[in-house]
Amino acid sequence: MAFGGFNDNQNQAPMADINITPMVDVMLVLLVIFIITAPLFTHAIKVDLPSAQSAPAPEKPETISLSIDRSGKMFWNDAPVAESELTDRLIAAAARQPQPELQLRADKDTRYEILAQVMSLAQNNGLNKIGFVTVPGKNGATK
Repeated sequence: MAFGGFNDNQNQAPMADINITPMVDVMLVLLVIFIITAPLFTHAIKVDLPSAQSAPAPEKPETISLSIDRSGKMFWNDAPVAESELTDRLIAAAARQPQPELQLRADKDTRYEILAQVMSLAQNNGLNKIGFVTVPGKNGATK
């Protein structure tokens, strides 16, 4: 054993023995815990669950992204669209069932007049679901 003592005749070399007794004690405790808890994982409680029929979930309507940049140019699902085509597309979208949601993505420097005209045009052509897309700032608040 490599215990220190009062004898000066011993060699002063570092202790090279590894004491594995605490490690074996921990491993035996873990083994006992696993042996005790393993049977608990195999037991199941039998429960007679009720069955129910539900209506299928309604189909989620598609969304249309209408982006407006600071100069007033419009993009229908990332494709450029002229103001003359916009009315026809809004009428076609309003005729679909289920009616799609129009998501307005406007640059922060876009004039409100343009947004008001687009919202009015969408409502006049039958689109009732209109939403605004924003980018949240720090802590969920906008900048």
